[in-house]
Amino acid sequence: MAMKSYQNQAQLLVKNYLFADTYIPYTSILGGILACKAVYRVFALINMFIYILESQALVSLLYMLLLVPQAYDLTQLISRSYCKTYGGLTKIQRLEWNNRGISTVHAVFISALSLYLVFGSKLFSDELAGLLVFRSSPLSTFGLGVSVGYFLSDLGMILWLYPSLGGIEYVIHHTLSGIAVAYSMFTGEAQLYTYMVLISEVTTPEINIRWYLDTAGMKRSTAYIINGVVIFLAWLIARVLLFGYMFYHVYLHYTQVIKMHAFGYMLVFGVPYVLAIMNLMWFGKIIKGVVKVLTKRQ
Repeated sequence: MAMKSYQNQAQLLVKNYLFADTYIPYTSILGGILACKAVYRVFALINMFIYILESQALVSLLYMLLLVPQAYDLTQLISRSYCKTYGGLTKIQRLEWNNRGISTVHAVFISALSLYLVFGSKLFSDELAGLLVFRSSPLSTFGLGVSVGYFLSDLGMILWLYPSLGGIEYVIHHTLSGIAVAYSMFTGEAQLYTYMVLISEVTTPEINIRWYLDTAGMKRSTAYIINGVVIFLAWLIARVLLFGYMFYHVYLHYTQVIKMHAFGYMLVFGVPYVLAIMNLMWFGKIIKGVVKVLTKRQ
């Protein structure tokens, strides 16, 4: 009975008010607004799913997050099969061994792509029309998404096993790098300068090889000496001189950089500045290491 009473009252309300002649114009306007809002939400939801499926940024980010565990397992499988040293490592050493394999794969990929986009392609050329600080492409966005996925995965490993895989300097490096790369990926701003900084990843394989040689007990080998010299040269070019070139490039194109959003503007100056200081500190240690090894050799 109660339900029947509510139904009668609802019908009376609709008949006497909503569909009454004097209220029809207003009711129709309200109904149109609500219908448009409902349709808008439906299309917004559909567009969101389409964006997720088609977005280079999210697809590449998901791709890297899924790829990291596979690369970890592949590194473990290869090391067990072809490296005798691997079997005698501790659990933490094995984790770091596998983790460095992942970072090497990422470094080779992103440094090669960065060199191509910055120096090999015309995407960021001054010859093209438009502001270069707002230029991007599906390939450049995809590459940044892969790096964001790597930084998230590696930062998670570092924090999980802290400080076994690296101290606070690695946490700062990965956090700043991840934020800057993610911002550039999602907004399309300053991708040129992001890739200039990512060229520095070219030094990562040499650093990892040095750790492998050290762990395998080959510190006195010729390969270890050569590796130290290569690290010195690569670090000098990619993490010292190239950062200086990047700051000079920003200075020359400051009228474009200032047109970026405030957060992006701060990232362009803040993140490379902090990373440059860290690079110089590490470079000082590298110089001391090279001098020490060469002195012992003599």
